[in-house]
Amino acid sequence: MRALSLGAAALVVTLLTGCVGTGGVASGGRIQVVAAESFWGSLASQLGGDRVRVTSIVSNPATDPHDYEPTPADGRALAGAGMVIVNGAGYDGWASKLLAASPSSGRVVLSIGDLVGVRRGGNPHRWYSPPDVERAIGAVTAGYSRLDPKHAPYFAARERSFETARLRAYHGLIVQIRQRYAGTAVGASESIFAPMAQALGLRLITPSGFLAAISDGTDPTAADKATTDRQISTRAIRVWVYNRQNTTPDVQRLNAAARRAGVPVTTITETPVPASATFQAWQVAQLESLRRALARATGR
Repeated sequence: MRALSLGAAALVVTLLTGCVGTGGVASGGRIQVVAAESFWGSLASQLGGDRVRVTSIVSNPATDPHDYEPTPADGRALAGAGMVIVNGAGYDGWASKLLAASPSSGRVVLSIGDLVGVRRGGNPHRWYSPPDVERAIGAVTAGYSRLDPKHAPYFAARERSFETARLRAYHGLIVQIRQRYAGTAVGASESIFAPMAQALGLRLITPSGFLAAISDGTDPTAADKATTDRQISTRAIRVWVYNRQNTTPDVQRLNAAARRAGVPVTTITETPVPASATFQAWQVAQLESLRRALARATGR
């Protein structure tokens, strides 16, 4: 079920942008869209079809969006965009600074953090929250329809097709894992996995302080390290999930400990791998790997 209706999404976009018109439609009739990160850019491209042109700024899997240093070309792209999609919630503050330097009353700016009510200090990894992904889809479609109302039926049809066809495997795996493994205790290297664990009904028992510290690039406390070590060595967790784009010494040590203890290990990544992967192909591959790990751990 859609978490946010198209009308409600349109209201959110209106609140974010103020009064907008058709000025965001570029030469050739296509909306120029800039996404701060490629996971949102992938959704935007598929929803817009041949009525949009999407540029994703952070798309290299080796690049950390937290610490990205924008280029002059990034600033020009944002300044000329009809729609800009940022993650928000303190994740990509560099993008908000660039937008503030080139204000435009006709630009639709969609902050996913603002859309779903997550501010700086909260978990910013909203693309790992299926309900938040649904809300983002509705808001992007609403923004397109405001910028190019003539083609609103086209955008609505793209959204329906995307939901029913392209996201079918993604939705199906989420339901399957939740129905079969809800309540299973799991561990993770950082907070990026927390929204997905919640959606799947898994019990993520790694200390929240450990998850946040690894995500923020700080050192976990000795107590949180000891608890995480104990959960692995005693097999209190059935599966260990780690972000292979952020393998700190602590994470490498825990990965090895999980393997020694016979705890199935599976991976996720911060950004799509390979860089050319669609949002859904990337997520489905990770969900399928998680499903297999849970099956090995539980025997079902």
